[in-house]
Amino acid sequence: MTAALRHPLAELFRDAARGCRRHGPTNARLLADAADDLEAGGVAAAVMAGHERDRAGSVPGLRFAAAVHRLVLAGRAPALARHYATAGGRLDEDTLWSDAHPLLVEHLDQLRAAVAATQVQTNEPGRSAPLYGGLLAAAERTGLPLRLLEVGASAGLNLRPHLVGYRLPDGSVLGDPDSPLVLDTGWTGLPPAALDRPLHFVQRAGCDLAPVDVRGRDGVLHLSSFVWPDQPSRLQRLRDAIRLAGVDPIAVQRADGASWLSRQLERRRPGVLTVVWHSVVWQYVPASERARGQQVLARAAALATDDAPLALLVYESRHTRPGDESSAPYRFDLLLRLWPAGLTVCLGHGGGHGIPFTWAQEA
Repeated sequence: MTAALRHPLAELFRDAARGCRRHGPTNARLLADAADDLEAGGVAAAVMAGHERDRAGSVPGLRFAAAVHRLVLAGRAPALARHYATAGGRLDEDTLWSDAHPLLVEHLDQLRAAVAATQVQTNEPGRSAPLYGGLLAAAERTGLPLRLLEVGASAGLNLRPHLVGYRLPDGSVLGDPDSPLVLDTGWTGLPPAALDRPLHFVQRAGCDLAPVDVRGRDGVLHLSSFVWPDQPSRLQRLRDAIRLAGVDPIAVQRADGASWLSRQLERRRPGVLTVVWHSVVWQYVPASERARGQQVLARAAALATDDAPLALLVYESRHTRPGDESSAPYRFDLLLRLWPAGLTVCLGHGGGHGIPFTWAQEA
């Protein structure tokens, strides 16, 4: 097949498959086979019709895989469920596509609607672990109560870091040991702060372009569908976080990050450390929106004072350099910036889901 005849999404699907290979073999196999089917003009092409020019940052392959996973979790694809660990199955790579194909044909309209309506939203609760440690470090530097503002908050599952339990490798638990959500942190090292310091919040709020309401089945299925099928422990972690959200509800506002932050930061808050937080969101945001957000933050940083400081705490990916100890092409760093102190420090790095994490402070 000549390059001119290749389906425009096929290589994006193959890129997504390669990204899933290590920890998500079910999605890796599904997307590799779907890429071949796209180029053959098969049912995968029909599912993705109208999205041929979707940008890479919208991750069409993962949206396709999530739409299929959602049908499995909803109990509408029993023949395919035998391959999905999240449904009690076990992957057979040789027969996955032959079992998936009839499902795609039968549920074509539903899958197309899911792909069109869906944005990638993992809202991984494990990221509360590095967030918690980063907040301890920020609070210790200022001695002030916290105002936490999350951009790209999805269902807001990471807006409750003080209500989570964090189990350390020695078996001890920080935070709330009686929480519905207790995370096995997998930490190497410890945050650069006193671990027994309680976090005090005066406000917790978030925004998202498409907030998810996990009080209903649709929202739960939506977030669950983005858990990779080979990771049932992550699915349980998500369910525990949803239970916690039920006892501590926080409404996430529908808004773009730059506009929402501009409104939130337009007035100083004396006696409070305002912390802007986002995790594994930046890669999905168009460059123009990134620039708007950076301008909003720069204006707020210029107005920060010792009695009304501002912090940026982010957990995002960066490309690794040749010779880094990791064999992966990128890693996830926890970066803290504090104004007006002028502090910029990388507190550590870890996996995309926040667990495990290595505390290693770098200026």
